[in-house]
Amino acid sequence: MKINLFAVGKTDDAHLQRLIDTYCRRLGHYVNFELQIIPDIKNAKNLSEAQQKKAEGELILKKVEKSDFLVLLDEKGKQYDSIGFSDFLQKKMNSGIKNLIFVIGGPYGFSEEVYQRANGKLSLSPMTFSHQMVRLFFIEQLYRGFTILRNEPYHHR
Repeated sequence: MKINLFAVGKTDDAHLQRLIDTYCRRLGHYVNFELQIIPDIKNAKNLSEAQQKKAEGELILKKVEKSDFLVLLDEKGKQYDSIGFSDFLQKKMNSGIKNLIFVIGGPYGFSEEVYQRANGKLSLSPMTFSHQMVRLFFIEQLYRGFTILRNEPYHHR
């Protein structure tokens, strides 16, 4: 199985980007993983919130195949502890899914079309985090999930 993380907009904080790169490298030892950046919408300041979500949604959906399992990182999504999330990953691997895609949307969330296409929603916390920090938190949790599945000492129970 391949795991993709789509994120709208680049990370402009060099410290965060170094940490993201570190966990991406670590994760590569366990699974075929790719972080794909969806470019910011040009002239977004001239667009309404709905127009911006629609434009971002079109870019997201262009990258998704029918057979892909699409999970949105959304404040109204299901919450897991780290062990529960590792169980979720194991179930997806066992199900024969070829491509598991997680998406971090833009500042206003997702368009209705993206919500309709999604197979699920996942929430990291009821708190709000910057979209750039969510990338780091999520990739670290993916890494943690795989270390749990391998009974490695990274996660302390």
